[in-house]
Formats: sequence, C-alpha cells, structure tokens
Amino acid sequence: MHPLISTDDLMVELHRESPPTLLDVRWSLQGPPGRESYDAGHLPGAVFVDLDTELAAEPGPAGRHPLPDPGDLETALRRAGVDGDRPVVVYDADNGSVAARAWWLLRWAGHESVAVLDGGYAAWGEEGRTTTTDVPHPAEGSFRVRPGSMPVVDADAAARLAQEGTLLDARAPERYRGDVEPVDPRAGHIPGARNAPFAAHTGQSGRWRSPEELAKHFADLGVDTEGLVGAYCGSGVTACSVLLALEHAGVSDPGRPAVLYAGSWSNWSADPARPAATGSEAG
Repeated sequence: MHPLISTDDLMVELHRESPPTLLDVRWSLQGPPGRESYDAGHLPGAVFVDLDTELAAEPGPAGRHPLPDPGDLETALRRAGVDGDRPVVVYDADNGSVAARAWWLLRWAGHESVAVLDGGYAAWGEEGRTTTTDVPHPAEGSFRVRPGSMPVVDADAAARLAQEGTLLDARAPERYRGDVEPVDPRAGHIPGARNAPFAAHTGQSGRWRSPEELAKHFADLGVDTEGLVGAYCGSGVTACSVLLALEHAGVSDPGRPAVLYAGSWSNWSADPARPAATGSEAG
C-alpha cells in the first residue's frame, strides 16, 4: 500500500464491502486537544486515537513521546477496531506530520497496509465531503503487535549516523539553528545532522508534493540514496513525516526503510554530556 491516499481514492475504498479502518489522530503541540477537534467533527466511521496517551509512552528520560509499550499499543489499536488483514487509513488536521507517527507505528508494529490521508481533515472538509459528530463503536480488532518491523536507533547510533550516513532534523529551521528552543532543555541540533523541515513536504494547497519534487528536495539536501538515512525531530513525531516523505519519494522503500531516532532532541538535549551544534550548517 502506498503511504499516501487521496480523498478521491479514500471515497472509493469507503464504499467497498470491507472498507479500511479510519483513525483520527489530530493533535497539536499548542492545543487544543485533538479529542475536542474530533468531537466537533470527523470522517464517518473514524475512531479517535490519542497521540499522548496511546501512540506514546509517558514522557521521561527516553523523551517527550517515547515509543509505547507494545501491549499498550495493541490494546489501543484493537479498541479502535484495527485488524491485521484490513487496511488502515490515518489522518490529522492537514499536513500529515502527526498522522505519519501513527503510520510509522503501525508499520513498526507489523501492519503492512497503512496510508495517510493526503491533505487530512482540512482537505476532506474543503471538498465538501461528509463529516459527522457520531462516535462509532467498532468491534474489537484482532491486530497483534509485532514490534521491530521498522528500524529504530538510540542516541549513540544517531550520533554515528550523523557522521557516517545522513541524519535529517525535521524541526523548523530556527529550532535547528538553535535560535530558539521553546520546549526542550537545550537549543541546537545533533552535530552532523541536516535540516529537513517537515513543513517542506507539502505545497501551498496543503497536499503532499509529488515524488519527483520530494526526490529533488532530498537530493538538494545531499541525501545519499545508497547510504543509511535516518530522521529525528523534537520528540519523535514529525520525524515520521520525513520517513514517509522519503518513501513517497522513492528514496527509501519498505524493504529498505529509513530509521527513526525515536527519542529525538528531547532525549538528546536532556543529557548534558551530548554536544549541541548551532547555526545553519550541518555540524
């Protein structure tokens, strides 16, 4: 399954005898809570899944959004009606940067048929498609979480990757440069990492850029398509958008996926022994 699905294609899929499971994962660092957005309106049949409590473990030394315990993740996904043999489509408010976390987690957990709705809830609404406030109560799913199907690296491996391969920082340029740091203990970036802001994946319409455009984008960043590539961000959420973009562009693929530094800057910056580079250059 391609990592992105258009609103038109989703409409077709929803009218099939066995439609995909829909997950609403809207969330914003600044708020309001995603559940409030879901309650105000969502795609028919979509189940809300909370990033903070279901798609991540509690914050701590491992970061602000550590990977969830596999058993807890399985419980949450089954509650949402996820089956192993039924496709899943996830969406967020618009640019896919949060939905990509759910896409990546499901892939990490062993699900082979997951896609992010291109343009998210905003695109769906702008096209006048049906929304609802009705909350579905799906039958419990049967999906069994098998962690490890997508590669993860720790801080030490991320440091090596930044020097020996390509490590992409998905945060906004001002956070990468160290001009500001509104959330984490220190400003800056991992030495050797290159800035690849997640906002660059979508165009003015809010839809994802074409594979050709993204392939050129990553080539301009100096990404070696033959080497190891990984990504991080503030807490391991929007970095997943980079991983999706790499696959959408054909730079990586399911058989050779890019890696995630799940702890990301929230984990790295909490250790005063780890260096923090500043400025616009990778270093």
